[in-house]
Amino acid sequence: MSTTLQLAKRFREVILDGKWIANTNFKDQLSDISWEQATTKIGSLNTIAMLTFHIDYYIAGLINVFGGNLEIRDKYSFDLPPIENEEHWENLKNKFWNDAERFADLLEKMPDSKMNESFVDEKYGTYLRNIDGMIEHAYYHLGQISLIKKLIN
Repeated sequence: MSTTLQLAKRFREVILDGKWIANTNFKDQLSDISWEQATTKIGSLNTIAMLTFHIDYYIAGLINVFGGNLEIRDKYSFDLPPIENEEHWENLKNKFWNDAERFADLLEKMPDSKMNESFVDEKYGTYLRNIDGMIEHAYYHLGQISLIKKLIN
């Protein structure tokens, strides 16, 4: 299996359908969370909605880079618009699932040789480093969501 196919598989596992590493994924964890639960603040922790937005922000940003432009900035990665009802929450999740699938599809179409190229600028490392980092970042926040969910319930 090519590197890009393996990365796309790993990415889908953490976001959409996997059980191998964490025995869960974002889609499973968020499937039974209401908008009220998603926006519940526990101490100084981020909300589940905030973490969902945060991961999707980076996925959408990487999709743009695949088209040629780095437009995201870390300082905006937690700028979640207000979630005031179930429709807002469902829209956020649906955007997340759609962006995740689009990202994986684009990744599958990339040649393996692209993985060793500079990601926009040499200072950001290679495509491989950034995609691996995205997967690891997603697992990190998946763990947070799992714990916050337990605290809420």
